[in-house]
Amino acid sequence: MNWSIEVDTDTCIGSALCVGIAPEHFELVEGFSRPRRPEVDPAEEVTDAAESCPVEAITVRDAGTGEVLAPER
Repeated sequence: MNWSIEVDTDTCIGSALCVGIAPEHFELVEGFSRPRRPEVDPAEEVTDAAESCPVEAITVRDAGTGEVLAPER
């Protein structure tokens, strides 16, 4: 199972919490978060980053089913 990571650039405020929590998965580009890779192996720090985003701009999904894994809604 792989996970897909999406960042809503219209919502992102560039707080960089995701980069601090999961620097191997997120980077700031022109002041906004971007996933380093759109699909990753499951990793707790990825869901932690999505849950910590102050504006919920990050969505983590099961790449196979599309089920939203984080943030919890």
